[in-house]
Order: sequence, then structure tokens, then C-alpha cells
Amino acid sequence: MKPTRLALHLIAAYALLALTNFAHADSTSKRILFLGDSLTAGYGIDQREAYPALIGAKLEASGLDYDVSPAGLSGETSAGGLRRVGWVMQKPADILVLALGANDGLRGIKLSDTKKNLQGIIDFAKKKNPDIHIVIAGMQMPPNLGEAYTSEFREMYPSLAHENEATLIPFLLEGVAGDPELNIADGIHPNPAGHEIVAETVWKALEPLLKQKLALNRA
Repeated sequence: MKPTRLALHLIAAYALLALTNFAHADSTSKRILFLGDSLTAGYGIDQREAYPALIGAKLEASGLDYDVSPAGLSGETSAGGLRRVGWVMQKPADILVLALGANDGLRGIKLSDTKKNLQGIIDFAKKKNPDIHIVIAGMQMPPNLGEAYTSEFREMYPSLAHENEATLIPFLLEGVAGDPELNIADGIHPNPAGHEIVAETVWKALEPLLKQKLALNRA
């Protein structure tokens, strides 16, 4: 049977993560895990131009001793992320950047279910490493889904961040969404220039956290 496109994406994503973990198996570096969907996977561009890889370059330039583990999967939902979190966290992470939920919204999945799944991922991560820091990347839905749904969807992320004492990125695609010059032809996924802006948005949330952790370690 010919593999489906989703199956091929899954195999590729797992293979990449396995290679990343293997490459750093003996490293003493701390680990940042990016658990997300096609935005995190760098859909439509070279993965080396996607925002997790750009964050890796920023970490190296800043002299911060962290490894980056990208675990983005095109089409991933919060339920899918909950199913595979145990696999991607076989090696504990020090920071989890949780960037899921967009596909739930586009599919009209009940937001109570989405929030429950995202909370399940956070709970698993904290059980795996009680000292882990969670960074929640918020998303927004287009207005055609209705004002009530889009408003509730937008507020889901600050609510999760507050309840879990997590760092919040209010909108992962801030400054990128809707701009044809910053997205590939589908108008949804960032192009390399768009990913540079996304990386800056993520870095603004990560850099203070990393420097704070560094200061505490030195104290």
C-alpha cells in the first residue's frame, strides 16, 4: 500500500526528531522542545529556514547552551499532540514551546476538548520534568468562524498560560498572518521571511526566560 502524505510527514518528523535526539544523546546542554503543527514543521520551506532552526541559531549566537528539538507535524491537532507527547519527550525537556490548536480551530473542534488536550500535554511534560518551563504560543482564527468562536479561541491561550504559570506568546503569527509577502502561495504558511519574524516573536518570549534561568544557575 502506498503511504499517505500524512504518513510520510509523520515518518519524516519522527526520523528528524530521532536524529536530533541521537546527535545530542551525550550532550550536557539543556533542551528546548517545540511541539507544534505545520507552522513549526516549516511547511513549504526548507526546515533549516523554519523558526525552530532560527531560534537554534540565536541560541548559539547568544552563547546559551541549549539544544533545539523541533517536533512539528503538518496537520497536527491538539489530540495528536497529546498522543505523541510521550514519544517526543522520551528525552526530558527543560523548556516546552507548545504551538498547537490552530488545526483544531480550522476543523471546528470543540474548544473545551482542545483546551483539555493542551492541558494534558502540559501535565505530561510537568510529570516528566517538574522543573520544566512551558511557553504557550497562541493562535487566532479567521473572523468567518464567528465572533463567539474566534473570541473564545483567542482567550483559550492566555487562560492556559495563567492556569499553568506559563510564558505566553499572544499570537505566534503576529505581523505575518495575512501578508502575502510573508507567506507561501497558500497564504497560510510563512515563507522564509515570515519565519524570521516568527522567530523574533518567539525569541522575545524565550530570551528573558533563558537569561533568568542562567542567572539563577549562577547564583
